[in-house]
Amino acid sequence: MARSQNPAFEVLCPCCGATLKIDPETQVVLHHREPEKKPAIEDLHAAVQNLKGEAARRNDIFEKSFASHLSGEKVREKKFEELLKQAKEDKSGAPPKRPFDLD
Repeated sequence: MARSQNPAFEVLCPCCGATLKIDPETQVVLHHREPEKKPAIEDLHAAVQNLKGEAARRNDIFEKSFASHLSGEKVREKKFEELLKQAKEDKSGAPPKRPFDLD
């Protein structure tokens, strides 16, 4: 058998990154080579330290959120008092008419 005149060419798969060797004459994949995968965790000790740091960071965020939740009632109370004081001082006239009063 004679070899084909057109040599096989390689194509990089856009989805998985695999290398495909394709015969142009028959349009068939001759060889498939998967990309090398990196290990999920390169350094186990560093990964454990990151997880410990994340736990402390999550705890700090929780503490701040909890403190803002507790102080939120005081803030709302102060805002309400200020708006009530403004409403009592405002003597601009009668309250605006409601839409169903116009019927």
